[in-house]
Amino acid sequence: MRGVIAAGDPQTAAAGQQILQMGGNAVDAAVAAAFASFIAEVGVVHLGGSGIAHLYNPQSGRSLVYDFFSNTPGLNGPQLPALDFNEVTIDFGATTQNFHLGRASVAVPGNIAGLCQMAEDYGRLPLATLLQPALKLAKEGLPLAKFQADTCTLLQPLYTHTAGMRAIFSPNGRMIQPNEKLFVPDLYDTLQTLAREGAAYAQSGALGQAFIADQSANGGLITPDDLDHYQVYKLDSIRLPYRGYEILLPPPSSTGGVLTAFTLKLLSHFDMQKRPHGSASHLQLLYEVMVATNRARDSWEDAIESLPVAEAIGRFLDDSFVERYAGEVEEALSSKTASPFAPEPPAPNNTSHLSVVDGDGLAVSLTTTAGESAGYVVPGTGYIPNNMMGEADLHPHGFHSRPAGQRIPTMMTPVIVLKDGQTRLVLGSGGSIRIRSAIMQALSNLLDYGLTLDDAVNTARVHVEDGALQCEAGFDPEAVAELEGMGYPVNRWPTRSIYFGGAHSVSRTENGRLVAAGDNRRGGATAVA
Repeated sequence: MRGVIAAGDPQTAAAGQQILQMGGNAVDAAVAAAFASFIAEVGVVHLGGSGIAHLYNPQSGRSLVYDFFSNTPGLNGPQLPALDFNEVTIDFGATTQNFHLGRASVAVPGNIAGLCQMAEDYGRLPLATLLQPALKLAKEGLPLAKFQADTCTLLQPLYTHTAGMRAIFSPNGRMIQPNEKLFVPDLYDTLQTLAREGAAYAQSGALGQAFIADQSANGGLITPDDLDHYQVYKLDSIRLPYRGYEILLPPPSSTGGVLTAFTLKLLSHFDMQKRPHGSASHLQLLYEVMVATNRARDSWEDAIESLPVAEAIGRFLDDSFVERYAGEVEEALSSKTASPFAPEPPAPNNTSHLSVVDGDGLAVSLTTTAGESAGYVVPGTGYIPNNMMGEADLHPHGFHSRPAGQRIPTMMTPVIVLKDGQTRLVLGSGGSIRIRSAIMQALSNLLDYGLTLDDAVNTARVHVEDGALQCEAGFDPEAVAELEGMGYPVNRWPTRSIYFGGAHSVSRTENGRLVAAGDNRRGGATAVA
């Protein structure tokens, strides 16, 4: 077997499969799949977004995080430009949420730079080959999957904000429907040039120049210096022992990696075998470790503001600090009294994840986002920018208050799990702040309870938000009622939902067999090469 991939759409998975069959490695497959996802998963990710990738090579024992998340724009730009920055309201049914779009909602993108750098550093095949699946989709169009079409409809105010967006998403005067063909004008030519010129095309080349010219003419903040000075960071993993395994997590700009590590350290203090999966005692523990992590988050924010990154991580994950919260969790479990709810800021919903392992065990865990899109297309390019500067949760001190050039924190948490130095599991998730809870539960389902990979990914999940344990359909009603009887606030969901993340995962079993599981909450798909 040459490899296996799990992703957010069949076309994304097929792109990775094709490259593996051509002799590419896991990095090649991940890069090709990501570029294809910017078309196949256009409801949640775009070429003009950013991301984080996690690599592990069992031959060398080397792990590496590629951080190509967004920077704050405005290096050497005008002091007070007239900003194109508009608010729209999205109706999610149970609630509404405001987003900002327009040229001034765009943060410095990193997708092209990061993916091209990964391919150059560790890929086997040329970029022109890796772009072939995306080029085919861009040239021919594709029937849009239901999950993607429904997401576009949900975000209709953003996806119909300008004539360029309407030409893509409502070409017949109504929103594109499932299985109708999606076609992005000019994108094929853009990808062809990218295949020839590489990342420079998006930085100093014609695409970067078109992007900057549009920003300058229409109230944006991106400057030539923003693109010239943008760097892909190559960082060491956070390495966390967990019940005989080693879990690799991304460091900042990933806030999610540090907080997930904290939650797992808390969980390691408790014997899961005494808490049957899905029982009231299991749900109680999940509630308490999630809420404890939320309480601890303020300490993390203080540490990262005042200390070097490595020192901040060391202090936050120090055994004595974690044990203090473990004691609080133990007290709540013993007394069967719910700890007070501790809220945390929301995070962008529109993310996608893919996981790849090749036949040599080389692993790639890759998460990308574009926010919800900035609501416009750079003229003549098919290039849709992100709206990361318009996400209120990413800018708690106010919009456009971060210094230009500063990396924006993200909840993205691509994870790799090792056993005796060999790749065991590759996973991550989309889903805002639910990324952490989805990853933690998928990990625990597999490593603590021995569930199959498909069950570990697709069994019902919980998350603490809005003052209650959000409980997805699928748990034993009697166990949930028992938890409520202890005084725990519970919100029972009547269905499964994309709210609980999309943890597309692949595994290499101890006998070397490769297995994949797509999260069926978010259009998950798998392919074997």
